[in-house]
Amino acid sequence: MWWENTLSLTTLPLFGRIVFINQMVGLPTIFFTMPAIQRSEFALALNQVSSERGLDPKAVLETVKGAILAAYRKDHPGVEVEDYEATLDSNTGEAKIFHNSKDVTPPGFGRIAAQTAKQVILQNIREKEKDAIISDYKLKIGTVINGMILRFAGPNIIVDIGKTEAIMPQAEQIQNEKYYPNQRLTVEVLEIKEGQRGEEIIVSRTSTGLLVGLLKREVPEVSQGNVVVKEIAREAGGRTKIAVFSNQAGIDPVGSCVGQKGVRIQAIIQEFGGMEKIDVIQWQENTKNFITQALSPAKDLKVEINEEEKTARVTVPTEDLSLAIGREGQNVRLASKLTGYRIEIEGKEKENEKEQKKEAKVAEKDES
Repeated sequence: MWWENTLSLTTLPLFGRIVFINQMVGLPTIFFTMPAIQRSEFALALNQVSSERGLDPKAVLETVKGAILAAYRKDHPGVEVEDYEATLDSNTGEAKIFHNSKDVTPPGFGRIAAQTAKQVILQNIREKEKDAIISDYKLKIGTVINGMILRFAGPNIIVDIGKTEAIMPQAEQIQNEKYYPNQRLTVEVLEIKEGQRGEEIIVSRTSTGLLVGLLKREVPEVSQGNVVVKEIAREAGGRTKIAVFSNQAGIDPVGSCVGQKGVRIQAIIQEFGGMEKIDVIQWQENTKNFITQALSPAKDLKVEINEEEKTARVTVPTEDLSLAIGREGQNVRLASKLTGYRIEIEGKEKENEKEQKKEAKVAEKDES
């Protein structure tokens, strides 16, 4: 090939030099129609690559020179690379090696220099593109996006999120949810952290932010800010309580989120395969009223608040006691998370039931 016995691109005609640089980094060939351009075609091609891929030409040349020195040292074991200097003419593309100001460029080194330049530029392109992607997704932290499961990496799941791949760790997976390759699902961009292969994008299915994003997607009043999500208490895959509020006249915050015949909230529930129940309640500034709302569907509650200890003692009719506590204590546990108060529940018979029982005892005594 032409580069095996030379270090310069000048042996090729204009079009050939541009084709070489473009093919070297995988870019399509661009035809230059302006005649008698004085500027070197190597410089034109380098600037074309730099502008299209967002690279600094000077930084690319410096990196290439460092890589050429490394390639020279590889072919000449034992040399002190600090005593050598590589030059790369930004105009012609000619590369040379100097030792104590003496040209020691070996014959046929042009092929190595050309391959090294190609590898370095491609690596710069990949790193620049990765940095751009990471920067883009840093702006998306806390937002909801669509993804598709690509593969499993131990307990983690690798998710295709469009421009790149993300990781869903086991802690961010819903434990009773089934996952399989090519499955499409909605996730929240949780964070970007340093991993084994550089910065990694972490996504979640268990976060409360995912529910907020889904509400914004399904409920226009939430996305427009007319309805505000004040608090969320979630046990992913089981049950969630959401407290919503609106100070806009004529807007029912709960009704807006639930939708006509429950169509809006059902769309969110179906996102989790129908496994997760979602209770939407109205946030109240009055703590007693808020705790009462949080313990729904239980009714006829009597609430006593201890503000210093942040505890609430709730008395509920005996027949509604199991409803207030919930299965395995889930309802009261979520209500406690939602309100920020430790809730203690006890059952109490209604007054009319007490009277009925008292009268029944009197009647039995009279009969005896």
